Amino acid sequence: MSVDKETLAVYEARASDYAKMVETDAPFPALDAFIARLPKGATVLDLGCGTGRASARMVAAGLNVDARDASPAMIEQARALYGVEAQLATFDDISGDDIYNGVWANFSLLHASKADFPRHLLALHRALKPTGHLHLGMKTGTAEIRDGIGRFYALYTQEELDHILTNVGFQISRCAFGQDVGLDGVTAPWILITAHV
Repeated sequence: MSVDKETLAVYEARASDYAKMVETDAPFPALDAFIARLPKGATVLDLGCGTGRASARMVAAGLNVDARDASPAMIEQARALYGVEAQLATFDDISGDDIYNGVWANFSLLHASKADFPRHLLALHRALKPTGHLHLGMKTGTAEIRDGIGRFYALYTQEELDHILTNVGFQISRCAFGQDVGLDGVTAPWILITAHV
């Protein structure tokens, strides 16, 4: 199993704090671009849906969304805030072939260990349809760490991510970079990768 119990415990204890941090009506250009790449009525996996903000926007755009998260408290936030009926699932529950037109994995897979990360990406590749798209949000760095509130992170350079994604069969079409303050109060750099099967 690739669930880190300490990380999960943080999200269970601080789901409402996390919701307050991320809930906003501000523009979400990466999500808008992801939606625009998909066909009308597309089926999307929101992997690690958190409070359901992205899922709700995708549903409003006419997509069929399979929202999943490993935290019961986050699933409750998604239901309460947006009416998103997310499913309780871990990265190990990714299975099936040719199911999704798109996968939205926005700052979720960064909690998987470096040993497990490639197999999760391979499972996503298999679950995507032949023209499927992947959005991957990750924090950048070079180590496996815990932040100040106990969450586990696997950090990668752009080059490492390019190599892993290419090895499992993805073609990378775009990268964007930035930094934000997280739940731990620390500013951290990130990368957003757009890829396709």
